[in-house]
Amino acid sequence: MPEDETARLIMAAREAMTDSMVERIAETGSNALEVLDRLNDEATRDAIHLALDRLTELHRIGALDTLFDLVAIMHASKSASTDNIVDRLFAFFEQMVNTLGSDNLSRLAEGATSAMEDAVRETKDAKPKGGVLSTFSLLSKPESQKSLMFLLSLGENLQKRCCD
Repeated sequence: MPEDETARLIMAAREAMTDSMVERIAETGSNALEVLDRLNDEATRDAIHLALDRLTELHRIGALDTLFDLVAIMHASKSASTDNIVDRLFAFFEQMVNTLGSDNLSRLAEGATSAMEDAVRETKDAKPKGGVLSTFSLLSKPESQKSLMFLLSLGENLQKRCCD
């Protein structure tokens, strides 16, 4: 390109640029130099090298897609959590805590634990006699009949409450 043409090109570029264009170019250059200056800081440089190494490792083992999927899921969860849902979750947890901490449930758990401990202690050394006659003899006792009636009633009531 001859010198005349180069001079005319420079002159045309100078005339075409407005003050705001020059201002934006100067600001962009200033920002770029600021970033380069920060890269001279040893701690920043080490952090960037570590981040790049870890990013490369995530890509190599295929975990980068998983990471971005996880971020997308977290974002979707955050977007889906309306105040109404959060309020209902807190109400549910409050009800659970109140139910688990109630005196009735505490007494029920304590009674069930004591009953199991008593049953283990009472039957620990018992040796089953075996045979049909022994079973009939056991079934003829009022305590056995009452226990069986209790277990049958418990099963029926559980089925009614859980399956209806």
